[in-house]
Amino acid sequence: MKQPDPHAIVVVDLAYGDCGKGTIVDYLAAAHGAHTVVRFNGGPQAGHNVVTPDRRHHTFSQIGSGAFVAGVRTLLSRFTLIEPYAMLNEARHLAALGVREPLAGVSIDRRCAVITPAHQAANRIREIARGAGAHGTCGMGVGEAVADTIERPELTIRAGELADRHVVHAKLRAIRDVKYDALRDILDGIASRHPAADLAVRTLRDPSWIDAAVDNYAHLAALVALVDEARVRSILSRPGVTIFEGAQGVLLDEWVGFHPHTTWSTTTFANAQTLLAEAGHCARRTRLGVLRCYFTRHGAGPFVSGADPDMQSRLPEPHNDAGGWQGAFRVGRFDAVAARYAVAATGPVDALAVTHLDRAARLPAELCTAYEIAGEDDSFFATTLGVATDIRPVDPNDFARRRRLTDALRRCRPVFTALSQVTADTFVRAIERELRVPVRLTSAGPTRHDKHCHPSGWLD
Repeated sequence: MKQPDPHAIVVVDLAYGDCGKGTIVDYLAAAHGAHTVVRFNGGPQAGHNVVTPDRRHHTFSQIGSGAFVAGVRTLLSRFTLIEPYAMLNEARHLAALGVREPLAGVSIDRRCAVITPAHQAANRIREIARGAGAHGTCGMGVGEAVADTIERPELTIRAGELADRHVVHAKLRAIRDVKYDALRDILDGIASRHPAADLAVRTLRDPSWIDAAVDNYAHLAALVALVDEARVRSILSRPGVTIFEGAQGVLLDEWVGFHPHTTWSTTTFANAQTLLAEAGHCARRTRLGVLRCYFTRHGAGPFVSGADPDMQSRLPEPHNDAGGWQGAFRVGRFDAVAARYAVAATGPVDALAVTHLDRAARLPAELCTAYEIAGEDDSFFATTLGVATDIRPVDPNDFARRRRLTDALRRCRPVFTALSQVTADTFVRAIERELRVPVRLTSAGPTRHDKHCHPSGWLD
């Protein structure tokens, strides 16, 4: 029997995250018999919720969101960061839910950088110190670890070193020393300013945790497959469907997001395209953008379509709250201006997946289609009839101008367009019209059985 040609489906969130990438990946993995889910950006800060048809729930962080589907493996590419403690805990939860040996199905590129407890502690202390100017971090140490790969690459622990106890111990001690020296002058003033501050401070002051970390890192190395470049290329070239699962959202991207409220991660299709090119993958690719039928934002940063307390009370979030390091979870109307910007910033989008349509009847009968510009500087926007209809691109390396764009967005006010009726189909047609991208997959509930392809079989 002829083997199916390779087909890569790349799934990216076109908003601020939390659009439902996990449930879309779970559906695609089951519906199309995927062999591998590839994580191509981010790290343990991802929180991708999947509810199975028998109502088991897991928040996927580092393991691919196809793990509930028998035979689907995970590949953590070189663009991801790993946090061993969190991965071991995630595997324990999956095992408790009936997934057999979750880590036996995980391959990790040996080049992946490792996030350590010292990175996490330093990340949290810096965020606490920012006070009212907090960036909205997840508190997982991703930014600290990425910065070290650039500024102190010799200290970075790579996945391929996890089993080398001598190397891991030496590098953990060096990383802790660097972070402690950088932050020692503010540790006393931080201790009482956040419930988790005390643990972060103790992690930097007392290195006694290092021996246990060395053991845990070696334990993880024994449970997963640590793979080289050749093996990565082999996995990505296999016949059949490979799903690339993005983390966070394009509007949080390190290069095109609204600085400084961004992630240290490329959230567009770019990393997936690079991996496929390196593997010589010339077969079919489908670039799928995921959006809710309304907008949400977790943490600080502009939210032009407007946080609506009434919407939030009518649309409870079973898997998102205002706790943790990110801050408030905000809910507002669909923002077509921001979504158009995300589509343009990430490159061609072949199709959209629109989620949370079971809530359409509870939404206001309107969406944000333009901005009113408050202030004199409108150079960041393309305007029609006196209102901003599109956000102009900004040089990714011009961080000062990117910050000014963020400030300009804070001054914008939403312009709403009314819908004829409040139905799932009305929202889908409006999103297609505003973004000029076809909606090919819809979700009206948390499980894979609540998904529907338009038309049926379009991905086959």
